[in-house]
Amino acid sequence: MKLSSSAFADGAAIPRRFTCDGEDISPPLQWSNAPEGTRSLILLCDDPDAPAGTWHHWAIYDIPPTSTELVENLAEKAKMKQAVNDFRKTGYGGPCPPHGHGPHHYHFRLLALSTDHLRVQPNPSCREVEREARKFILAEATLVGWYEK
Repeated sequence: MKLSSSAFADGAAIPRRFTCDGEDISPPLQWSNAPEGTRSLILLCDDPDAPAGTWHHWAIYDIPPTSTELVENLAEKAKMKQAVNDFRKTGYGGPCPPHGHGPHHYHFRLLALSTDHLRVQPNPSCREVEREARKFILAEATLVGWYEK
């Protein structure tokens, strides 16, 4: 499986508009080659460089297996299920590292699952969504961007 963005390349800087210093909107993401047997997809975004440990910015789940992209600013418009991020908000929370902390790497991860929907409580956290998804994983693709203040 391959995950990419028309807004930034793997290993490149994430444009300011997708961060807390800009419009704080979700970036466009595209993917291909989900494995046979994929019944749903989830997209996660986290920052393993956060001072207190991994910070979860986004989880969108129960994405239909026929989907091949998430459009820019989808997090605001989506009818798809989204988890509560570590900012304690449902949906996308863009990169927002502490000033002077150096570059933080943001891992966008697409997981192909063998189930058509996750059995999670209403308003789950990103961690809860990932934990449940890991029970059904068929494949995973990662796109990493960085941002610093």
